[in-house]
Amino acid sequence: MKIDHLVVNVDRNVHEDQTFVKAVQTLGLPYEPKWGKGTRGFKVSNIWIGNEYFEWVRIKKKDGGGWLKSWTEDYLGGHRGLIGFALDVEDIDAVYKELSSRNIEASTPEPLRFRWFFNLLTRTMPWKNSYIPKFEGVPFQFFLQQMNDEKSLAFMQQYMVPNSRDQNIQGISQVNIFGAWTQKDKKLLKDIFTDVVVQDGMITISLGSQRICCVDAETYRVEVLLDCRNDEYSKKELEVGNLLIRNR
Repeated sequence: MKIDHLVVNVDRNVHEDQTFVKAVQTLGLPYEPKWGKGTRGFKVSNIWIGNEYFEWVRIKKKDGGGWLKSWTEDYLGGHRGLIGFALDVEDIDAVYKELSSRNIEASTPEPLRFRWFFNLLTRTMPWKNSYIPKFEGVPFQFFLQQMNDEKSLAFMQQYMVPNSRDQNIQGISQVNIFGAWTQKDKKLLKDIFTDVVVQDGMITISLGSQRICCVDAETYRVEVLLDCRNDEYSKKELEVGNLLIRNR
């Protein structure tokens, strides 16, 4: 299991304000907001960071145009910031069964589908997702993702350009999530993940070389730390609402 991508609800300026686009690029992230999937009801732009990435999502119509119903409702209700945290797994069906054995009611793994071209066509993405229940105290949820096969993975990777690797920024190394984690939330974290350390108001989850830190705080905010090996961009950071991106 590893960090795959972060789904972030954003406002129109993130997709259209050239001053903001240039601010992202000053971090060494080659942001091209016009590139990415979408329908009449939603728009997604991607920032490729090695094998990981951001999906910055804007809902344009009340029906979401095929975007996830619950995430669409959250967006229209005013939610901005991290909404979905994707975890890449090698065998989604096996992980789903394991989570079910721990009484975690994740959704059945299935492909992401959405309708486009005036609702006449259906597009099926080459991967499966399984959504873990939302937390009580923080407004996001984890979900599992697995590409269908090596051919699908190679197909996906050819679209992961331009990529911050060109600036020697290699990927997402750590995500810190601050918020009012409840006892039920903390139990869910410990049920989902196996390598967990609880200490001083923080739960640290190790996923190989990556970490997720869940920190007790009054206000919901998220810090994403990038593996930057370029002195020109080292220590630079950017705030996008309640999301902070920092090169380390």
